[in-house]
Amino acid sequence: MDMQGSRHLAITQAQAWKCLNDPDTLKTCLPGCDQFERDTDDANRYAVRMAVKVGPVSARFTGRVSLGDMDPPNGYRLTFEGQGGIAGHGKGSSRVTLAPHEDGGCVLAYAVQAQVGGKIAQLGQRLIDGAAKSMADDFFKRFEAEMQRRQDAPA
Repeated sequence: MDMQGSRHLAITQAQAWKCLNDPDTLKTCLPGCDQFERDTDDANRYAVRMAVKVGPVSARFTGRVSLGDMDPPNGYRLTFEGQGGIAGHGKGSSRVTLAPHEDGGCVLAYAVQAQVGGKIAQLGQRLIDGAAKSMADDFFKRFEAEMQRRQDAPA
């Protein structure tokens, strides 16, 4: 599966960079995520646990997310792998870039490559792609809402 997109965010590039490197923000914004904890041995690796539903298949995935190719505040490469028991497994990477927008704020762009296996892979590519797009849209809605909440919070 390959997917790409971009979003204009009403926050600065530096603010977006900070939030994209904050485990609590990522946990809050990832749909179904109940764990996003920094690895004690590697500050750029995280243990992740989240519930995923693709069509009729629901599973709890556990896995790892690693950040690499760090280029603050312009972007990074995020790699991920997870196991969902009988439901299957997934792995892949995403390139995330940030750039100032001429109207203010910044543009967050992403390109994702992922592979899935097991029961989830048997559901068909259209269903998987639809679920992935929905998860990405959910993440950005939550991310934008979290940024708005932080801007509106009293200092």
